[in-house]
Amino acid sequence: MTTVKYRMADGAADLAPAKAHADDAAYDLRANANMSIAPHAAALVPTGLFLELPVGYEAQVRPRSGLALKKMVTVLNSPGTIDAGYRGEVGVILINHSDVPFDISRGDRIAQMVIQCLSQVELEPAAELSSTERGAGGFGSTGVHN
Repeated sequence: MTTVKYRMADGAADLAPAKAHADDAAYDLRANANMSIAPHAAALVPTGLFLELPVGYEAQVRPRSGLALKKMVTVLNSPGTIDAGYRGEVGVILINHSDVPFDISRGDRIAQMVIQCLSQVELEPAAELSSTERGAGGFGSTGVHN
């Protein structure tokens, strides 16, 4: 098991990331402010969380499915990446796709965070790439339409 150190901002110990269930993949992130996001607008929501990720790891900030479905609020840059060298406060960029303001109360669960080990890879320039059945086919290339 890998240990990841964290600290919370002054007065934010009650907002420490936690898993709702032992077998959950993600830790809940909570708001460290009372605020409102206007319709069709985005805002940076502070969490009070500071991480010390080991080299070779990243944290991904992802939307909460309930907020997306019920409130039309999601993480704008999903997934947001937190690099091992970053020591600032974790903020969550939320966007409100609805037609009504989205009110946030301090302590609300606003996103989830997954910590992942990164594969070590090296990009190598090549004059040619191998061929595949798909080739360069991109969006909609399978011809399947819903």
